[in-house]
Amino acid sequence: MNKVYLGLGTNIGDRLNYLKQAISKLQSNKDINITKKSKLYETKAWGYTKQDDFLNMCIEIETNLSPIELLNECQKVELELNRERKIRWGPRTIDIDILFFNDIILQEEKLEIPHPRIKERAFVLIPLLDISNNLKINDVHINEYLESLTAEEREEVKEFIGNEEKPI
Repeated sequence: MNKVYLGLGTNIGDRLNYLKQAISKLQSNKDINITKKSKLYETKAWGYTKQDDFLNMCIEIETNLSPIELLNECQKVELELNRERKIRWGPRTIDIDILFFNDIILQEEKLEIPHPRIKERAFVLIPLLDISNNLKINDVHINEYLESLTAEEREEVKEFIGNEEKPI
């Protein structure tokens, strides 16, 4: 069984509902078992900044799928939730990224593992630390990458408190 960490983000429409639907669709696949979920975080847009704030989270899953099969499943869920790829880092109903897949290092045209921009994204590092204390990239603990970011970058990631006790 493969242990995988996924990052999820959304900034269009009913963001909470898109996250719930994405998790439900992933969980409905018999080859995917969600084992941990981070808290939700509200974050400013990264890259292309002229857009609404994001809700971000990370999940840990167990799967029998290969990295490419899982990528295809994630992209299928994105399409089912009307994800459009018009602007790089632009607005989206849902984004599902494979962050880690066991200890695999993979560099293919369609997929890089670990995700190549984890180290510079507080909105990924903070929720990842909610669900795992032992993830490393090049023998460097992800907490060290978080500490290397500016205070401003870290402070832009705020825990999201919804109307429900356990929103997802």
